Amino acid sequence: MLIKESHADLQTTSNGKESSMRIFLFHPTIPGYPNARFPGVVLFSEIYQVTGPVARFARQIAGQGYIVAAPSSYHDFTGPEPLAYDVPGTDQGNEWKVKKTLESYDADSYGTVDYLLSLPTCTGRIGTTGMCLGGHLALRASLDPRITACVAYFATDVHSRTLGPNDGPNPSPVIESTGNHTIDKFQNLKGEVAMIFGIKDTHVPDAGRDLIRLKLREAGVCFSWHEFAWAQHAFIRDELSKGRYDPAITKACFEVLLELFGRVLKTDLGEADGKKHEVEHVC
Repeated sequence: MLIKESHADLQTTSNGKESSMRIFLFHPTIPGYPNARFPGVVLFSEIYQVTGPVARFARQIAGQGYIVAAPSSYHDFTGPEPLAYDVPGTDQGNEWKVKKTLESYDADSYGTVDYLLSLPTCTGRIGTTGMCLGGHLALRASLDPRITACVAYFATDVHSRTLGPNDGPNPSPVIESTGNHTIDKFQNLKGEVAMIFGIKDTHVPDAGRDLIRLKLREAGVCFSWHEFAWAQHAFIRDELSKGRYDPAITKACFEVLLELFGRVLKTDLGEADGKKHEVEHVC
């Protein structure tokens, strides 16, 4: 599977402000088959926008037969260029992460899905993935019923309700029925979700992961849960990971992604029958 790389600049409006969002596109190609069609995947980046590691991850997915669209999340404040993996870049990314509104994040994901669906080479089936901030955005984007599969790597700020403008961490187990934070809207997740975490991740501690898992179960979400004993935050970043990159665990997680996307996005499942399927209790 070969890959053609390009980009598209979409005009967006959120909170009364217009800006241009660049979507980096990684499109699989098969020589001799110009009309081949593929499922789409929205890939959300960490706080540094679309960096080298994010682009390499996109190519890995595209090489398996998916059109990957990676939006530049901070178009409200800056251009599409990635931030550096250093202290100033980290500080800037963390500042914009909470300055950008949830409404703007939602407009980005809806616009990116719209763009994928506009491509004649897209089958119409859409999945999401991402890491860190992008893991949260992949999960939040899946509130859109057009998205049927999500693989979220070490999603931050879900348990604490600290994505976008906020008054400080709020890890309350009480769901806010009128709240707009992602954890308060799990009941709207209609697709299948795979959540991936490292137990050594200091950004999403034990209690935070336990809360996310509990609320997914209470909301009736179809999900799988994967925790790796020695994995830290950013363990899939193959560059400047501050000693946390773990290629063996990264490989195992990619198999999780391929299984879910292959079964849900590549297979024509038809309409669900809506029946409750009981599992026989046998040895």
